[in-house]
Amino acid sequence: MNSFEAAIENIIEQSGFKGCERIKLMDDASTRSYERLVKDGKTAILMKAPPENEIPPCPKDADVATRFELGWNALSRLAASRVEAFVAIADFLQSKGFSTPEIYAADCVNGVAVLEDLGNDLYAEILKGDGIANEEKLYTAAGELLAYLHELDIPKILPAPNSEWPILDFDELALSVNADLFVDWVPKYLGLEDYSQEVLASWAEVRSAIIAKILNHPRAFTLRDYHAENMLWLDGRDSIAKIGLLDFQDAVLGFRAWDFSMLLHDARRDVSKTAHEAAIKAYVAKTNINEAALRHELDLEGSINILRIIGIFSRLIKRDGKDKYRQFMPRMIGHLNAVLENPELANLKNWIQKHAPLNELQNV
Repeated sequence: MNSFEAAIENIIEQSGFKGCERIKLMDDASTRSYERLVKDGKTAILMKAPPENEIPPCPKDADVATRFELGWNALSRLAASRVEAFVAIADFLQSKGFSTPEIYAADCVNGVAVLEDLGNDLYAEILKGDGIANEEKLYTAAGELLAYLHELDIPKILPAPNSEWPILDFDELALSVNADLFVDWVPKYLGLEDYSQEVLASWAEVRSAIIAKILNHPRAFTLRDYHAENMLWLDGRDSIAKIGLLDFQDAVLGFRAWDFSMLLHDARRDVSKTAHEAAIKAYVAKTNINEAALRHELDLEGSINILRIIGIFSRLIKRDGKDKYRQFMPRMIGHLNAVLENPELANLKNWIQKHAPLNELQNV
């Protein structure tokens, strides 16, 4: 038995599931993997996230040079699938009334943890077939949850097992590097030459102007992966606890419309106009904010997020040979077309029409 498997066996024993049946679950798009543990009619989830599988996260107060030296996670993502991050943020959210998996046992050094099993009722599964009748209700609840989330005062540091975990600012550098995935990988997806320095300079001017506006948007605790594949409907719970949150270890101090973009600009399912409106109006009703301002923020923040996702999918297809992501491109391009109708994104719309025609992206 190698040391990692020994660590797994140890953490399973600590959690009270020694001798359990282990059932492999579908891997997600990250370096994490999961198993369902079954013993005496009880279940739990084993999360495996070895730290050596990823480059380091961004240290607190790291300067730009250090972030470039450390690489992608420090530049863009800020986090790195760390178990200590999952535990710290899960405990914080749970203390505020949100439903996150209870941590039964965790080994942050080796990157393993045993978590409460919140079940199988993912939004994405419930909303299939006849379940689509529940879409407005589920998206109303999702909008209300964001309203409560954005009322929280977010500490800069959260306690973590034997350490601490910083909640970092989603800053200009991170936004820029994320948006630049589009120009890094879309030419390869389209079978074009890499963009010239002149074209990239024009891109940087357009992208930076949008980000400068986003940096003036209201800040809020941002989960980053708030969408139907990462949310569970917990019918036996009340209020915000009715939604089980599964993927939040990359949380940052971001912007109030970013998680709305993740929720409503979903790559994997069509969100109906009715559900889209229900989420926004539920949020506005709870917060009494200016609805037009939120919609404007959603267009601008959404443009950067959608560009990021299209870039990631282009990379997954062309570099990693994961052709399944091709099916999501038309939906994401539809989202991009929608936000580009905002007059403040006219320069981005013109740049894309000239250098990355969306009809060509659709047809590849």
